[in-house]
Amino acid sequence: MPLFVQHHPKIITKNKEGRSNGWLVPIFNVHDGLIEAVQHPRQVYLTVIAPREVKVPHLHLKRWGLFTCIRGNAKIVIRTAKGYEEYMTGVDYQFATIQVPAGIPAALQNIGYEEAFMLNMPAPAWHIDDQDEHPVLFDDYTFFWPEET
Repeated sequence: MPLFVQHHPKIITKNKEGRSNGWLVPIFNVHDGLIEAVQHPRQVYLTVIAPREVKVPHLHLKRWGLFTCIRGNAKIVIRTAKGYEEYMTGVDYQFATIQVPAGIPAALQNIGYEEAFMLNMPAPAWHIDDQDEHPVLFDDYTFFWPEET
């Protein structure tokens, strides 16, 4: 089951003299029409994954995730009826935004040697009265890092 993935360009910004003063990456624009309105972000938060670590697999039954790694590089591993699928995001992967549907268990893996900053823009938003996080096991999946493959 291929997930929705959108790559984003890194756009160089310039000062009034025309010299580079940084860059920007557009992450989400409601006018792009790439995801259904009901799945538009209802919350935005940053989760930081320590170098060469994995945020444990879990499942949301109601909540869709919309992930973009904005610093470092990360892998999102999902499990479907056909097996595991891997999706890359981050500095070396065009800051890809990856949508994980409700009902699909996922793990977030930092594949680098620096902290990975991952934005999640889920729908619906987290609420204390609606705990929609369920632990799952990926016991039959081996988390490899790039130089180990």
